[in-house]
Amino acid sequence: MLNNDFSLDAKSISKLSSKGLSLESLKQQINEDIDFNLELWHSQGLEIVKHHGYFYFATKFISFNEAEFCIVDIETNGSKIEKHQIIEIGAVKVKNGIITDRFESLVKCETINEHITAITGIRAEDTQDAPSLQEVLYKFKIFLGDSIFIAHDVKFDYRFVSLSLQKVGLEPLLNRSLCSLALAERTLSSYRYALSYLSEYFNLNPNATHHRAMSDVITTYELFLLSITNLDKKIRTVEDLIKFTKTAKRLKRPKLNPLQTEGNRERREDSEAYSE
Repeated sequence: MLNNDFSLDAKSISKLSSKGLSLESLKQQINEDIDFNLELWHSQGLEIVKHHGYFYFATKFISFNEAEFCIVDIETNGSKIEKHQIIEIGAVKVKNGIITDRFESLVKCETINEHITAITGIRAEDTQDAPSLQEVLYKFKIFLGDSIFIAHDVKFDYRFVSLSLQKVGLEPLLNRSLCSLALAERTLSSYRYALSYLSEYFNLNPNATHHRAMSDVITTYELFLLSITNLDKKIRTVEDLIKFTKTAKRLKRPKLNPLQTEGNRERREDSEAYSE
């Protein structure tokens, strides 16, 4: 996912992931020195390489089995970046299906409303000895590096982290990203695709504490491993995988919820008939 701070247009971004972008096209959109921009973008998590005279995302040439993914989950005290903040962040780095590193931290926060506490179990007083948002994000940015950013419904986590980085004086994210929900929709047939439902249905994380960052990260990790076992063999590179999550046909969902007991299903049907 490239946010609005990336200086290339959508057509050029598409070419970087597929047939390549020419030097002339790059020059038309960049006023500064190209090498400087390539270094700047790399510092923001995006590596662009030159191959046979054209520019590409490095992930165009990296097998997804050899790539480094970073599975991320955040908890926040609200959804609006203008007045809310991250209160917990968890992440694991994954390469060839193996977790190679972990990052986890609460974030100091003065106010967490009762609704958020009810969902996450995190109270404002639980965070008082935690590091500041700036300190946590500085360390997380180093941890993330140029890994591929994975989250369940990735748009929210990616955007909130990127905007939070800007709030503390850092550059926004430019890492390539992948949505585990979109991947699951195309590889696993399920009645629902909420992380908690998938965890229960596929027995991904029996000890899960839903809406706690590291627990949800581990659940997403197990979901990612399960999903990639069902991939077409034609999908080889990271860019192949990203494209698949955006363009492949979603699997048909079951009509009935397999996790719902027969008695509950009958009561629901009776209720629906009565309401009609």
